[in-house]
Amino acid sequence: MTHTATPTRSRFGLRRAALVAVLLAGTSLGGFAAVNAANDPAVTAGQPVNPAMVTTARTLPDFSDLVTRVKPAVVSITVKVKAPAAETQGQPLPFPFNQMVPEGQRGPRVTEGRGSGFIVNANGTIVTNNHVVKGASTVSVTLDDGRTLQAKVIGRDPRTDIAVLRVEAGKPLPYIELGHSRDVRPGEWVVAMGNPFGLGGTVTAGIVSAVGRDIGSGPYDQFIQIDAPINQGNSGGPLFTQDGKVIGMNTAILSPHGGSVGIGFAVPSDMIATVSSQIAQTGHVTRGFVGVEAQALTGTTAKALGLAENAGALLAGVRPDGPAAKAGLQAGDVVQAINGTTITTPRDLALTVSGLKPGEEAKVRLLRDGSTKDVKVTIGDMPNEQTAAAEPAAQPARAQVGVALGPLSPEVRAQLEVPEGVKGAVIQGVRPGSPAEMAGLQAGDVILGVGGKAIENPAEAASAIRDALSGKEQAVALRIMRDGASRFVGITMDQSGDQAG
Repeated sequence: MTHTATPTRSRFGLRRAALVAVLLAGTSLGGFAAVNAANDPAVTAGQPVNPAMVTTARTLPDFSDLVTRVKPAVVSITVKVKAPAAETQGQPLPFPFNQMVPEGQRGPRVTEGRGSGFIVNANGTIVTNNHVVKGASTVSVTLDDGRTLQAKVIGRDPRTDIAVLRVEAGKPLPYIELGHSRDVRPGEWVVAMGNPFGLGGTVTAGIVSAVGRDIGSGPYDQFIQIDAPINQGNSGGPLFTQDGKVIGMNTAILSPHGGSVGIGFAVPSDMIATVSSQIAQTGHVTRGFVGVEAQALTGTTAKALGLAENAGALLAGVRPDGPAAKAGLQAGDVVQAINGTTITTPRDLALTVSGLKPGEEAKVRLLRDGSTKDVKVTIGDMPNEQTAAAEPAAQPARAQVGVALGPLSPEVRAQLEVPEGVKGAVIQGVRPGSPAEMAGLQAGDVILGVGGKAIENPAEAASAIRDALSGKEQAVALRIMRDGASRFVGITMDQSGDQAG
């Protein structure tokens, strides 16, 4: 489906389609006239180019030959999904069926959704988006020649929104090759082909707006941003280069009203090649795993820890018995490089680790207590789904930052679903207008550590917070757990004029 307000993905029942081609200037397919730097008055040695005088295009690009070549490999995908009984209960069926089936005998409603895909192997292997086929009870593929074939889902990867299907056509099918998205540059012409609103075989054109976009949909975001119009039903379609090779796959749009506003996002082909080949061979994706939760080192948090912004990925939590924990990594460490690859953000960390092979030994450079050290970590295999003693009753301790602290009693531990063995102090209340509220702390957050020091109870937390605030920076970094995930929160006393205890 089309997404509104923020980049999101299609829903079943709404129609989306795909992307198709990129065309560079000066090719045999038509395009812009080439500029002769020797004769163009806008180009003078040692002087900036005058954009107003650059030779302009004499003709518009013509994509017809390209579309003719690649169209046979672009397919339409139809899925059927059974809605849970709870969703259909009490909802009338459309006339005349509501008068033909007794209320008590009505089964789950079956909804239909459409998307796009493209053939990448003559044996009938097809690539599309995971969200196009997720939850489908049946999947069918309509080829360019009009034939409709039942498809088998070979495997899906929700983390990159890639799925692989296969059809049996009885003979080799036309297919298209994956190109190298690393060579894509903003400004290149692109063409989108797919099935917007179920129309089928639709072509739109535009340019690459940006590369390497992180839209917050997952840890491996590296989207190509395009302005070629894409709409409902385009999901899963390919984005082509001028030589007919795929450089991306339509996945999401940003739109305030559900239609195209010129901001679309495509999964890069380099990622498609890696993920789809693994799925085609084994039915799943194998990724490197070290077992850490990381966050950006910016703003108040960096100041409170006495570190430079973007100095690396700050480890907010280390999974017990995971590869990182076994190698000695700790919460509060800042990962700065892996096997020589510079790490500045959590996204860098996730992408780098995911590309390593399980069993491989990686050299991790980290910053701890102001010193740099190298640690060897044996990479593990990422799980299918990552999940990241009672104190006696006491009067809450109030810290200067504006929080009321209490113990992790058995009742509180159960209510907040804090795992056994986790020690700390629970925030029972946050004073309005206080530095803690300005930093985003909430009642129910569990303080696990102050700076790099782990704490076990409210008294230790209050003492460590006061010690941290006695420094000249007047800042403190709290390591907290919220909804099962750990992270650092930086607090400075200049976040609020109220500094009462």
